Amino acid sequence: MRSAVTVSLVPEARGGPFVFWDGLIDACERASRLGFDAIEVFPRDANAPELQLLPELLARHALKVAAVGTGGGWVVQKLTFTHPDPDRRAKAQAFVREIVDLAGSFGASAIVGSMQGRAEGEVSRDQALQWLGESLSALGDYAQRHRVPLLYEPLNRYETNLHNRVGPAAAWLKSLPSQNVRILADLFHMNLEEPDLAAAVHAAGTSIGHVHFADSNRQAIGSGHTAIPPIISALRAIGYRGYLSAEVLALPDSMSAAERTIAAFRRETAIR
Repeated sequence: MRSAVTVSLVPEARGGPFVFWDGLIDACERASRLGFDAIEVFPRDANAPELQLLPELLARHALKVAAVGTGGGWVVQKLTFTHPDPDRRAKAQAFVREIVDLAGSFGASAIVGSMQGRAEGEVSRDQALQWLGESLSALGDYAQRHRVPLLYEPLNRYETNLHNRVGPAAAWLKSLPSQNVRILADLFHMNLEEPDLAAAVHAAGTSIGHVHFADSNRQAIGSGHTAIPPIISALRAIGYRGYLSAEVLALPDSMSAAERTIAAFRRETAIR
């Protein structure tokens, strides 16, 4: 397993669960100094000017891109795949396609989290899931041209009423036309929804394509009450070799959160 740390380039999301907030130059320098393998980027959109710096920064600091988030589409433009207006749903897909191309140019996957939307008002859950499935399938097939999967993140009940648990979400993904969509297992959301996190990992199995390494309070691992060893054992049992990426609050500050994360990564992934 490999380590990653998040960097947000979205001022409107300030205070959200991302470690670094002061640009890619700062984030890459700090991530490299601490020994992370990669950064996970949360851009405003795929055309943010700062992203032009990324190839040179990655080469200079011997880093990879673990994944690229699409949440800027929700935070800035309020785009979702479950909006009742078909033009808004089409715009959401177009936004994510651009992120898929951006991520794919670095051999990384795009993440669909908050842009999945929810069932509300005139939109029933069945209808919302149909629209979500259509979008994920289309984008999963689109991501195939980069030879990477699309990542779908089940969120807790306070953020969506579609899929909250990784096992059922993984089973649902297998029913879709595209077989190029994987689960992003976020330990913070799982703490709210799963009776047993290790069992949930086993249930999702090889459908897991990415992991958000966050404690029960959405801070760095070791700040809450999540029992990490059983989760690491479960990830090893399913053959997971991807990233453990710190999508956590920058508490008490960015550098402290990053230091605690890399220390926890090394401690928890040491072969026992």
